Amino acid sequence: MLAELSDHVMDIAMNSVRAGARNISIAIIAQRDKGTLSVSIGDDGIGMDEETLRKVSDPFYSTKAGKTVGLGVSLLKGAAEICEGEFQMRSVPGQGTEVEAVFPIDHPDVPPLGNVKDTFLLLCVTNPEVRFSFRFSADGKDFEMDTKQVNDILGGLSISHPEVVTFLSNYLEEHL
Repeated sequence: MLAELSDHVMDIAMNSVRAGARNISIAIIAQRDKGTLSVSIGDDGIGMDEETLRKVSDPFYSTKAGKTVGLGVSLLKGAAEICEGEFQMRSVPGQGTEVEAVFPIDHPDVPPLGNVKDTFLLLCVTNPEVRFSFRFSADGKDFEMDTKQVNDILGGLSISHPEVVTFLSNYLEEHL
């Protein structure tokens, strides 16, 4: 099992990148009034047909060529189920995939969030060609960021430029 929810986010988002996604949305929302913590990742990648969608949560199935084990989806699904939470995955060939895990916020087995800041930062700077939109809401913090807006401001300077990385790191640290 992955130790932190941010590890799950990284794994699923990288699946999206490998699936050719150009746009990936990530939301981590804690709603104390509902007692839930939800993690959702959506993309516009190649998507999956019904048969693949059924198989993908099996740890002994992988969509990656040459691999016989694919743990990412099954580990997130398992983490949600261990906590008596919910897991859903929807996909349409040619349109993309959505993954959502909902955890009861007070369950003792809910993995910690982990380093959400570094996860977001690493996804952005290592995949500058992908548009990421992030939404984070927990403990009175509400934060949204869209790399399209960041890239528009940069006016051609790469989001992976060292000075931009430093700025984004500080910006995320301040807001998350």
